[in-house]
Amino acid sequence: MQIWVDADACPLAIKEILYRAAERARVPLTLVANKLLRTPASPFIRAIQVPRGFDVADNEIARLVQPGDLVITADIPLAAQVIERGGHALDPRGEVYTGDNIRERLTMRNFMDELRSSGVDTGGPSSFSQGDRHAFAKQLDQFLSRHAGGNTAIP
Repeated sequence: MQIWVDADACPLAIKEILYRAAERARVPLTLVANKLLRTPASPFIRAIQVPRGFDVADNEIARLVQPGDLVITADIPLAAQVIERGGHALDPRGEVYTGDNIRERLTMRNFMDELRSSGVDTGGPSSFSQGDRHAFAKQLDQFLSRHAGGNTAIP
C-alpha cells in the first residue's frame, strides 16, 4: 500500500499530517506536482515533478496507482479513476470518496461546471479550516489503522 498526493493544490497542513503519518506507519508517500516540492528527508517520502499542463499530475497518479493504494485529492474525476482501479480516495477536507458516492460527486461537479460556463456565479469552496484539518487526520488515521496496521495515531 502506498499513499499518493495530488500535491499542487494540497494544503500545507495536510502535507505535514501526511509526512508524520508516513513516518509513523512506515508507508510510502509520494507527492506528485508540476512544481518542485521540498519534502522531509525520509526513506518513506518522495516527490515526483511532472511537466506543467492540464491534469498532468492527475494523469500520472492515475497511471501509477495500484489496487489498495490511497490517493489524497480534491479532484473528483481523479478520485473516480482511482476507485475504478481499486484504490481509495480521500479529500483533503476529510471526505472519503467511495464507489457509492463518487458518481453523485461527478454529477454535481459537472452541473456546477455547466452553471459557471453559462455565467452563473457559483462561489467557491469555503476556506480551509481547523475542522477540515481534524476531519482529514481522523479519516487518514482510520484508513491507516485498517490498511497499514500498527501504531498510526496522528498527533
